[in-house]
Amino acid sequence: MKRYVYINDDESPTQDLYCDNRISNRKYTVWNFLPKNLWEQFSRFMNQYFLLIACLQLWSLITPVNPASTWGPLIFIFAVSASKEAWDDYNRFLSDKKANEKEVWIVKHGLKKPSRAQDVRVGDIVWLRENDEVPCDLVVLGTSDPQGLCYIEGVIECPNPDKDIRRFDANLRLFPPFIDNDVCPLTIKNTVLQSCYLRNTEWACGVAVYTGNETKLGMSRGIPEPKLTAMDAMIDKLTGAIFVFQLVVVVVLGIAGNVWKDTEARKVSLDLVKSLYAKFIDWDVEMFDQETGSSSHAANTAISEDLGQVEYIMTDKTGTLTENKMVFRRCCISGTFYGNESGDALKDVRLQNAVASGSPDVIRFLTVMAICNTVIPVQSKNGNVLYKAQSQDEEALVQAAAKLHMVLFSKSGNLLEIRFNASAIKYEVLDILEFTSDRKRMSVVVRDTRDDKIFLLSKGADEAILPCASAGQQTRTLNEAADQYAQLGLRTLCLAWRELKEDEYQEWSLMFREASSTLVDREWRIAEVCQRLEHDLEVLGVTAIEDRLQDGVPETIEMLRRAGINFWMLTGDKQNTAIQIALSCNFISPEPKGQLLLIDGKTEDEVCRSLERVLLTMRITSSEPKDVAFVVDGWALEIALKNHRKDFTELAILSRTAICCRVTPSQKAQLVELLKSCDYRTLAIGDGGNDVRMIQQADIGVGISGREGLQAARAADYSIGKFRFLKRLILVHGRYSYNRTAFLSQYSFYKSLLICFIQIFFSFISGVSGTSLFNSVSLMAYNVFYTSIPVLVSVLDKDLSEKTVMQHPQILFYCQAGRLLNPSTFAGWFGRSLFHAIVVFIISINAFAYEKSEMEEVAMVALSGCIWLQAFVVIIETNSFTVLQHLAIWGNLIGFYIINWIVSTIPSSGMYTIMFRLCSQPSYWITIFLIVGAGMGPILAIKYFRYTYTPSKINTLQQAERLGGPILSLGNIDPQQRSMEKEVAALSITQPKSRNSVYEPLLSESPSGTRRSFGSAAPFEFFQSQASRLSSSYSRNCKDN
Repeated sequence: MKRYVYINDDESPTQDLYCDNRISNRKYTVWNFLPKNLWEQFSRFMNQYFLLIACLQLWSLITPVNPASTWGPLIFIFAVSASKEAWDDYNRFLSDKKANEKEVWIVKHGLKKPSRAQDVRVGDIVWLRENDEVPCDLVVLGTSDPQGLCYIEGVIECPNPDKDIRRFDANLRLFPPFIDNDVCPLTIKNTVLQSCYLRNTEWACGVAVYTGNETKLGMSRGIPEPKLTAMDAMIDKLTGAIFVFQLVVVVVLGIAGNVWKDTEARKVSLDLVKSLYAKFIDWDVEMFDQETGSSSHAANTAISEDLGQVEYIMTDKTGTLTENKMVFRRCCISGTFYGNESGDALKDVRLQNAVASGSPDVIRFLTVMAICNTVIPVQSKNGNVLYKAQSQDEEALVQAAAKLHMVLFSKSGNLLEIRFNASAIKYEVLDILEFTSDRKRMSVVVRDTRDDKIFLLSKGADEAILPCASAGQQTRTLNEAADQYAQLGLRTLCLAWRELKEDEYQEWSLMFREASSTLVDREWRIAEVCQRLEHDLEVLGVTAIEDRLQDGVPETIEMLRRAGINFWMLTGDKQNTAIQIALSCNFISPEPKGQLLLIDGKTEDEVCRSLERVLLTMRITSSEPKDVAFVVDGWALEIALKNHRKDFTELAILSRTAICCRVTPSQKAQLVELLKSCDYRTLAIGDGGNDVRMIQQADIGVGISGREGLQAARAADYSIGKFRFLKRLILVHGRYSYNRTAFLSQYSFYKSLLICFIQIFFSFISGVSGTSLFNSVSLMAYNVFYTSIPVLVSVLDKDLSEKTVMQHPQILFYCQAGRLLNPSTFAGWFGRSLFHAIVVFIISINAFAYEKSEMEEVAMVALSGCIWLQAFVVIIETNSFTVLQHLAIWGNLIGFYIINWIVSTIPSSGMYTIMFRLCSQPSYWITIFLIVGAGMGPILAIKYFRYTYTPSKINTLQQAERLGGPILSLGNIDPQQRSMEKEVAALSITQPKSRNSVYEPLLSESPSGTRRSFGSAAPFEFFQSQASRLSSSYSRNCKDN
């Protein structure tokens, strides 16, 4: 399907067929909010359970509880959750409104008029000024640059909207006349996409082709799938266990429990604290990037605790690990190496002499560097030449050529001027053969105006250029140069050229124009035509460009690897370059501590044999204390995922580190999905538009606000300014969020089970009549108010200081292994609730029931005991106290008595004078003291015994913080074994879900340690000097050692 865009034509018959430019990122509308939100809430088993219990409460034969006290909290709690969703959606609406009402300039009949962004229509000409945000997808018609030309009348023939940001196959037909000879092919290079910014250009104008949510960004953004954290999944399972328990109670005793109320209150509490977790990330000043002025941001408020359970990090390289600032370092021209001694070819005297003497090989090499690009030279006010480039590599090459006196001086239309020393050379650009990820090279066809000779100038990856060399040329030295530079972590490009005959070019040009104007399979047809010209090349040499690592990358990766997190690098760079970057940033260890296993091959048989060999080696060496990683390129990866998915999945599980080179965006997403299918928690981080699919596919997506724009940051769950902030995001925010959520969830189950058990015990002495000990109002207040406020301040609790957490990242393993929330810990809280229920019930009944007290008095005594016990439970489970926490705990106790005193003054409340009578009796306070002493005594004794005789590593660190003294050794953290097998349905194979002892990360301070059995008794040092951990043997700048 096609769409026809009539430029600047108010009477266009198609203008009303396309949507306006009003964007909407809202999840709901006024009409679908209620049904859609209810559907989403009841899609979880936990909420289905709440509804079922609430419906059962309507049956008076089952429960004596007033239905109003049942449905009231239910409606209130779901209203709170819905209000939170509505508030989030309202904020999205405000953001959309701000973007829609932003002022833009529209050109009508040659005049610029102000308008709103939402009023832009398809076919309108939009005028942009420097630093303006692009309101929709535009085809650029002209710019302030001298070569810019603005076509005012015509029609653009383009495809219907799609989400492919790398392709735009269209034609521009000019009026008048409307004939085939006036077809101008358009590609993605001729467009600027919505939400980009106009930089380094005074003005530009373009015609709107896609507007509103039909822009490429709008189409690719879509509505993200809601993410369920590992902790939420566990809570659903525990809720199911509670449901089974209640069924047993119903069958045995004939009553329905009231556990649902507080469990649902837990849901509201979690929603609130998770929103605060996200705000803590937004407010973290230590994650503010001074260079870009960007702060961290949590776009997804529901998955913060998953940050503390990350097991695999999938990272891009360029712009994520590196600065994406390219510097020309070395080159090889006609077999001669420049820059090897000094590390800077521009300072190599031999190269300077070759340029001065006019060496033909060097001059041609510099000519290709200066011309074969899309860089635009701009004359500054002081006469200097500045360069505007989309590619950092191209800008580095052009600037290097200029420093060697081959200056790209100007471009005007199809004419460009080169200044070499004192002479000016003009070339006419006939055609540009653009770079694609499949071709891996670009070429330009130029005519030398001095002698009318036509030349093809090419540059690209060595595997794309060297096979196209002429038959008689020896390329061995060039191959060696490319490998040598790649081993230094430098980005390599090969430069080549050849002279074309006039008739050869004219014949080829007709085919190229035809392929460029087709709207069907344009990219494939252009590649086929380009191949007809790009052959028999004379390869001139190899360039080597350095892309420096960002500050803190090696330390960040080392720290996260010590935390037990596995790293995969997914990059489009060549293999050797990726390997050297991996070595320099602590991805892998050099020999003999590390070992790299290569998966390669061009055919299925070759890839199969290579994969089997690597897999066999990995199985043999998996129990050795050696850092083993595998390397695979995009071609071999495609074959492995398609035909040998089972073996590759096993390899992925066995390997802690992987380097995937020359991979496409879709392959990045496939690898993330592969690890997710094995039930690992994945985090993907990138900075460019080609990382968006990977980021959205992962359990947690992190975008870096980098030089490539904000596409990744806007599509991610979290955005940060630099890679080094990732360690704080995971180790501090992720770990604290997990710890706090684990406590809050289990505490909520505990306090609801406490009341439930008391009700069950009361049923025995009431003849299993179904009579409730507590009235409905007390139950509702207990669940919603009395026991919820103190625990909400757990968002401020810190078991260890941030400094200690960052110094000892190994303790993250407690979160990864689910040590704080699992069936075992839940059983502990279950037992605690049962024990406390027995204490409260026995003491309350024996103290008051046999003194002919009213049942309401007994109920109030039992309720008071529960409130006091839970206050002390919160106290002993809190690690760090603040004024706010003391106010919440003790203020809540005071509030409990004040509220009940007020209620006791109301004759119709059913509790008239009860609290006054109880508080005036010494026996009441003695009973409360006995309840607290009997209930908390054994708990404190057990905690003291564990802390003193069997302390965990966290307990040891807590003790060290309190005493301020060093601890030389804490031994190994013994991993809690998880279920070892999980059915991977998508793969139709059975794979081990969790890593057993030989696959667990070595919890050692040594950066060389990577994988070892936890049966080893070798201790590791927790308190070492920070300097000893940050090995200086890794070069940040990828320089030769």
